[in-house]
Amino acid sequence: METVFINGSMGEGGGQILRTSLALSCITGKRLHIENIRAARRKPGLARQHLSCVQAACEICAGQSEGAALGSQVLDFKPGPVRNGDFSFDIGSAGSASLVIQTVLPALFMTEKPSTITVTGGTHNPWAPPFDFLSETFLPAIACAGFAAECRLVKHGFFPAGGGEISFTIQPWRQDPSQTIDICEPPEEPEVHARIYTARLPAHIAHRQEKLLCQSGLSIKNFEHIDVMDSDGPGNCIMLRLCARDRTTIFTAFGAKGRPSEKVVDEVARLARSFISSGATVDRFSADQLLIYMAISNSRLGGEKPAPAKAGGAYITNDLSPHLTTNIETIKKFLPVNFDIDKQGQIHRISCAPA
Repeated sequence: METVFINGSMGEGGGQILRTSLALSCITGKRLHIENIRAARRKPGLARQHLSCVQAACEICAGQSEGAALGSQVLDFKPGPVRNGDFSFDIGSAGSASLVIQTVLPALFMTEKPSTITVTGGTHNPWAPPFDFLSETFLPAIACAGFAAECRLVKHGFFPAGGGEISFTIQPWRQDPSQTIDICEPPEEPEVHARIYTARLPAHIAHRQEKLLCQSGLSIKNFEHIDVMDSDGPGNCIMLRLCARDRTTIFTAFGAKGRPSEKVVDEVARLARSFISSGATVDRFSADQLLIYMAISNSRLGGEKPAPAKAGGAYITNDLSPHLTTNIETIKKFLPVNFDIDKQGQIHRISCAPA
């Protein structure tokens, strides 16, 4: 059995390298040896949510691991055949539920029958995609290539209390040459919708944030305030939902104790303005997450010929982030694909095709 060797300190040196490597090890059946895990982080090695990713990967394929312990910077992973089923994972902290899902989701698309996943942990975490992003931005984007899944927010879990719950239903991938992630058509001017979450916080916080958003220079069509009643602890975040055609792009900024609402509003408004003015079609947070699905669609899995997907899979982003470039290099360690990055002024066209 082939072993893929990964240096976890390459590029941005974070947990995305581990998650992508685990997912592709499960899909390809190749063993994984990874060193210097999260070497670029303040506390290197496996944190609780990363350990949950390893445990989840082992669960879906009866895999075996060595080095799966808190703080470990070296991991050996031996996958077995991926199986469908009903899986439940508890991170045990406010670590991101969406990042655990990100690890096992690509592999579960490769099974012959549907699966369900339930993950307990953080659903709205400043360092990971929130539930709304998964539901409204990410899943519709990969559905373009035949990856069909539905998600449900069972309970909110804000950092640092956690305790939230997300449920996923995943359908087997049906490869179709006419379907691909092809998100290059220039967007129309989006409608901007604001969503403010508060949990166990005074109502005046949301009122002030709405007032500040009105002064942000963005033309906001409507405001939605969600006063969360099921959270184990306090939480606050502002989302700007950019809706154009059949696409919704979500930008989020989180409030925290001692962080003025002015800073929260300024952060999310700057992200939205930059994206709108750039003419990009995919935001920086989606850009690195779509890569693995583009690669799966265009690679020879199980000895099969790749589908002649139209345009080979492509999108346009306004930010060539270290997450994106590092994820490209990680994917190429496992799959016979090429990625092309074409800089066009302030934006970048990312495309994928078989090697």
